[in-house]
Amino acid sequence: MVVYFNDEFKLLSEVILSPFDRGFLFADGVYESIRTYNKKLFTYEEHLKRLKRSLKEIRIGFDDLNTLENIIYELIQKNNIKDEALIYLQITRGKAFPRTHSFPKEKAKPTLFISVKEFKEDSDEQSRGVKVILQEDIRWLRCDIKSTSLLPVVLANQKATEEGAEEAILVRDGLITEGTHTNFFAVRDETVFTAPSSRLILNGITREIVLGFCKKFKIDFREEFINKDDLKNFSEFFITSTTKEITPVTTIDYWTINDGEPGKITKSLQSVFKKITEDY
Repeated sequence: MVVYFNDEFKLLSEVILSPFDRGFLFADGVYESIRTYNKKLFTYEEHLKRLKRSLKEIRIGFDDLNTLENIIYELIQKNNIKDEALIYLQITRGKAFPRTHSFPKEKAKPTLFISVKEFKEDSDEQSRGVKVILQEDIRWLRCDIKSTSLLPVVLANQKATEEGAEEAILVRDGLITEGTHTNFFAVRDETVFTAPSSRLILNGITREIVLGFCKKFKIDFREEFINKDDLKNFSEFFITSTTKEITPVTTIDYWTINDGEPGKITKSLQSVFKKITEDY
């Protein structure tokens, strides 16, 4: 595998990360995951805008953002990816010695790492839906930053894996925020509900696409927190992300929704999303 690391294309086996890199020591960094459709980066400008915001919020100065798109396409080519690609991009504050919690007195050069791999969708998940579980949201209060500090969601997602679920949906003070790597939606009386954009969730790119669909096709929607205790008053559910697209949720914990069938609104949104990605 060829990766991009600090201004160079390298074999993965050749990459050397300093043990004093603040990303390694403190999870002091941010990341983005981007995918292609028809071998073109999908919603790249939106991902770049979010990356810029994350960098600004944690005060990492990175001046080479305009070069990233060309680097990614060259990396896809160097890895001989024939179909679609999933791109992982991470920027940390860089290496600094001695180890201190405060920012280094002399500005460190940020560490840039980009990898790509072939990506294949799980069409079965899209058609039959997935199981999710509910877990307490114990993350920090800046979930709007796409930070590499992910231990709480790693633990929640591992719990989901152990229970045969695809995702863990997080609950803070009785209110549903989002999944460990997805946004969560519910439908009641043909109205779509999802948690409002705030510091408690990451405003997903696919989330914004779905809300755009709702506006365009006159589907009622509300950006409101859903109370965990009210879940059974909703008729259908789905999750969204770059890799999951719009995936129906057919089981929550031990409750099967609609006899395990994806809902009407979910399938309609899936159909529109599929159309725009096919034509992308």
